[in-house]
Amino acid sequence: MRKISIFGATGSIGQSTIDLIRRAPDAYDVVALTGGHNIAGLAEDAIALQADLAVTAHDDRLEDLRAALAGSGIEAAAGQGALIEAATRPADWIMSAIVGVAGLAPGLKALEQGATLALANKESLVCAGQLLLQTAARHRARLLPVDSEHSAVFQGLVGEDIAAVERIIITASGGAFRDWPLEDLKEASLAQASSHPNWDMGQRITIDSASMFNKALEVIETREYFGVEPEQIEVLVHPESLVHALVGFNDGALMAHLGAADMRHAIGYALHWPERRDLPVARLDLAAIGQLNFRAPDLARYPALAQARDVMQRRGLMGAAFNAAKERALDHFIASHIKFTDMAEITARVLEQIETQSGLIDSAMSLDNVTQIDHIARKLADVAAAQNTG
Repeated sequence: MRKISIFGATGSIGQSTIDLIRRAPDAYDVVALTGGHNIAGLAEDAIALQADLAVTAHDDRLEDLRAALAGSGIEAAAGQGALIEAATRPADWIMSAIVGVAGLAPGLKALEQGATLALANKESLVCAGQLLLQTAARHRARLLPVDSEHSAVFQGLVGEDIAAVERIIITASGGAFRDWPLEDLKEASLAQASSHPNWDMGQRITIDSASMFNKALEVIETREYFGVEPEQIEVLVHPESLVHALVGFNDGALMAHLGAADMRHAIGYALHWPERRDLPVARLDLAAIGQLNFRAPDLARYPALAQARDVMQRRGLMGAAFNAAKERALDHFIASHIKFTDMAEITARVLEQIETQSGLIDSAMSLDNVTQIDHIARKLADVAAAQNTG
């Protein structure tokens, strides 16, 4: 039996992972499940999977978790320290699906024990890609991408030489406002931004899709994971969301990865890698689909994409600053403090201010320095949000 842990078990990625685990319960020994405020769901899954440990990220929910697990024999814990401790428990395969920079420290601990880390937490690579990859190499751990786009690229490169790659194209649905008049975007409501045309996802990722901040992070993630140059990475708006990525080679060939809009494909590939196994996902009927559409993204509509280019050129800790500013700008939009279009303005302002602080971005890539730049960028984003509100 393979020992596995799932960090972010109550989110959409975690639940899709659990769905696959439940289909072959005799193949897996579940070490730890972690979650947030959904204590009932976390406890239910921990009991069903007979996990050794369940952890909530929130200290004030520990007693609720203990009560929900009463009589099960499952250990309960809470807080950031407990998340990191859970990542040190021996496991063969660990899903990293905690949203945001909070997933970085547990992911690093998982790699330090030599585990295979299935990475659905794109912020980790954006904030500290060099640190993650170096940690994996030092401890002979394996880092596997779970974002559908990066899983698609990873699969397209099987048996190929990365030196033969001319370009990598990742696709984007375009989000809720892909066909809106530009002048209407500043009045877009929270409810409108929270409704995705193709996917049923959490609120934060749905809004990030509408602004294409999620794709901006994925562009940076592509550069960090695959080691290609920024100019080799392209983005295409693909409303059908069936082609997840394409890899272009030096002979002019394009290798495209197509699949149903179901995250169990990328999760299952990482779970069973290097094998391919049957997965409970829909099979595409291309004749019924009839056509696929692509168009270049409008940078006036999606300024986050241009910001991602700047971040990749600057490197250092700029990715951590960008992610932190983005997360706080999103917090303020959800709280109705700012307009939809203010988010990109705030991140641009924060990056400009961070750049002027001599030596900050070029500090050594370490968890402490990532944490410091994250804190500074969030404070600057709060100040910028207050100015926009005023």
